[in-house]
This record gives sequence, C-alpha cells and structure tokens, in this order.
Amino acid sequence: MSLSIVLFEPEIPQNTGNIARTCAATGVKLYLVEPLGFSLEDKYLKRAGLDYWPMVDLDVLKSWDEVESLLDKENFFLVSKFAERTYTEIAYPDDSILVFGSESRGLPDYIKEKYKERLIRIPMRSSARSLNLSNAVAIMAYEVLRQHGFPGLARAFQEDV
Repeated sequence: MSLSIVLFEPEIPQNTGNIARTCAATGVKLYLVEPLGFSLEDKYLKRAGLDYWPMVDLDVLKSWDEVESLLDKENFFLVSKFAERTYTEIAYPDDSILVFGSESRGLPDYIKEKYKERLIRIPMRSSARSLNLSNAVAIMAYEVLRQHGFPGLARAFQEDV
C-alpha cells in the first residue's frame, strides 16, 4: 500500500510542518507543488515538523504539470469543500493520491474542473469557511490507511526495533 499527499502551493509553514510530521508517522509520501509560501528552511516549518524531518519522504515539484506527468492521475482524489461526495463514500485504491489546495485559495478551478469526478469533501457546518489544512490531511490520510488495515503501523505502542 502506498499513499501520497500532494499540497498544491501551500502557504503556511506550520501547516506543512504538521503535515510532514503526520506523513513521517504514517509512512505517507509528501509532495509539495511550487510556488511555496515559505522557504523549506523556515524555522516555523522545522519547529512544526520537530525531529521527524529525516523520516519524511518529500519531493518538491515545480508545477501542476509535473504532478500530472509524474503521478497516476487515475488515483487522484482532490479534497474541496465544493465537492458533492464525502470522503467516506470512496473505496480508496492501494496507491491513492490525495490532493489539497493552498490554505487561502484552495485548488484552482481548472484543476477542480478537470478532475470533477474525483472531488471529495470533509463534511462541516455551512457557516464554517474551512478546516485547517493539516487537520484535513490527517483526517483523509487516516481514512485511507484505515480502509487498508493501517499497513505498517504499530497496533499498540512499542519501541521500534
């Protein structure tokens, strides 16, 4: 089982640091699509990721075109508050790719339109503008991992050997 997270033009270093920590703890691959709203040397990014950074499988891609040429588009699931289907309605394949937009703009219309059949949402109150990006990534990543029996993750706390 391989799961990937794609952050399209993330803006807030603390969110990306938290997401990197989740990816490190779960073995999920992380892709960041430029332009980034911060430097990878940002102190807030590093602080949010703590000492997990060496465990993060991270690639930085130059553009959305690079994402489409590198990754299997058939396994894209794009998270947007404008989607009709909820994330729980999907049976995620082994090599799912979860795509998230930037904190202030979300995913651009041209991407949402191209993949409209693969848009999913996390339910929330209509009066709420959005969930925090790092929380949304955690919800989605753990749902995909749950559907596959949490592969490679410890069932109870134990020291790594």
